[in-house]
Order: sequence, then structure tokens, then C-alpha cells
Amino acid sequence: MNFKQGLIIITGPTATGKTQFASHLAYKINAEIISADSRQVYKKMDIGTGKDFVDYEVRGFNIPYYLIDIKEPGTKYNVYEFQKDFLKSYHSIREKNKNVILCGGTGMYIESVLKGYKLIQVPINSEKRKVWESQTREELIEQLSKLKQMHNISDITNRKRLIRALEINSYYSEQGKIDNNFPTFNSIVFGINFDRPQIRKRITQRLEERLKNGMIEEVEDLLKTGISAENLIYYGLEYKFVTLYLTGQLTYNEMFNKLNTAIHQFAKRQMTWFRRMERQDIKIHWLDGYASIEEKIDRALSLMKKNQNK
Repeated sequence: MNFKQGLIIITGPTATGKTQFASHLAYKINAEIISADSRQVYKKMDIGTGKDFVDYEVRGFNIPYYLIDIKEPGTKYNVYEFQKDFLKSYHSIREKNKNVILCGGTGMYIESVLKGYKLIQVPINSEKRKVWESQTREELIEQLSKLKQMHNISDITNRKRLIRALEINSYYSEQGKIDNNFPTFNSIVFGINFDRPQIRKRITQRLEERLKNGMIEEVEDLLKTGISAENLIYYGLEYKFVTLYLTGQLTYNEMFNKLNTAIHQFAKRQMTWFRRMERQDIKIHWLDGYASIEEKIDRALSLMKKNQNK
């Protein structure tokens, strides 16, 4: 079964069962899954990022997945790298004549694919930076104004951002026309959602399970490998609050309560992002989280066939 959509996207707020549904759908339609999760790219960060590998097993078959465990902990990953890795994975799957499912809750990653834009990775120019560092803020602003229209005031209020803006725009000027096209896909987007009280309940239950299953020990092991507490905090909610607990800045109860609240707030921000996408004419077909896997699949297949016949 091959769908002309080219790309099937499954998203939604945290703790709604996206991976499990994506895997069952992949099994049904002969697909493989590309992760759209900004933290699951890191190795050795399994429990805190929610790598529920068991969800990729359907009826004894392991659904192939991509963009999980591809970076070392302590490094940083960005949208530019995601787009590059997504395209490589996408073409690899299509070459096998299989369908492609992009699954995850990082709205920025999903939007970067749907909107078809590509970020240009501008290299650091050490020699030019030395010159710019010696110049006054006014001189830097004058140079930048010759390279671009000054719409973004944040580029000039912070000196570091001002120099980076100069570096980027100088690069564009020197390179001439840059091919920044990103392929467009005939996509269909599904979201899984519950009512807010149920999402809150699922988040709290999942957090309790992760703490019981070794999330604190996982963070301890990462600290022992030499990753600084400051670096671990960069990776967000679970790693931030567990690190604060391990370094004696929070009690266990404080850590749990603050982390639980922060994840609830994160889920709310995710929904705000998805609603904004909808306002920008990205259609999301919301599936009832309370429905069974089979019911969700039947609904998704019906919508995919309907979309295919347009």
C-alpha cells in the first residue's frame, strides 16, 4: 500500500501515545518512522527523553526508526541538522518503496518540513570576528544596515547577536544566490489529543513511572561521564530538575512537583504551537486519544484515502 501523500505526520502534545500509534500504522501500511523529537537524537538519554523502544515492536516485528541515538550527549543539535538528516532518512526509506511517517512533538521540526524552508548553516569567520570585536556598536550597526533592512531590533541590542548577524549577512553577500530550497511533500498531518485533565493525569503517571524505572540513575551516569551539570540542564525539563536534585539544590519532593508542573506547561505550549500552525493553514486531523489503536488506524486510513482521491 503506497500513498501519494509522500509523507504522513503524527504529532500532538507529550504523553498522548504518538509513537505507539505511529508504529501500528507503520506496520499496517509498510512504513518506517523518522523521529521529530529534538532530544531523542542523543545517545544514553533514554528515560528522560521518553525513548519507549517497546512501542516500536508490533506483533513481533520491530518497526525501523531514524534520528534516534545519532548524537553524543553533551553536543547540541539544531533545526538545520534535523532538516539535513530528515531528507537523508526520507530518501533512504522511499528508495525501499516504503511509506514514510514523521512522528514527534517538536513543532519546530515538523513545521520546518511542512513549510518547505531550509536554513543555511553559515560558518564562523574567525578573522572577520576579530575585526568586528574591535569596532564600536555604532560602526557594526552601520555595516549591517548596508547588508540588510533593519527589521529585527534584537539583532542590534545584543553585541554578540549583532556580530553574528553581520557574519551571516556578509556570508550571503559574498556567496551571491544561495540555493536554500527545501523540497515540498504531499503530506497529511494527524494529531493525537486528549482533554486537558487527561493529559495532565497521563503526564504525572508517566513521570512517576520514569522515576521508578531509573531516570535519576540515568542522569547520575551522565554526570559521571563528565558532562557538566550546566550542560545537562540545557537538555530541558527532566534533565534540569533531576540535576538540580542531584546537586542538592532541590529536595526530591520539590524536584517532582516542579518537574511535573513544568511538563504540564510544556504540553500546553505544544498545543499553542499546533494551534498556530492551524491558523497558518496547516491542516491537522485530530484523532481521539481515547479511541483504540484500531479505531485510530481506521480513521487515519479513511482520511488518507479521501485525501488521495482529491
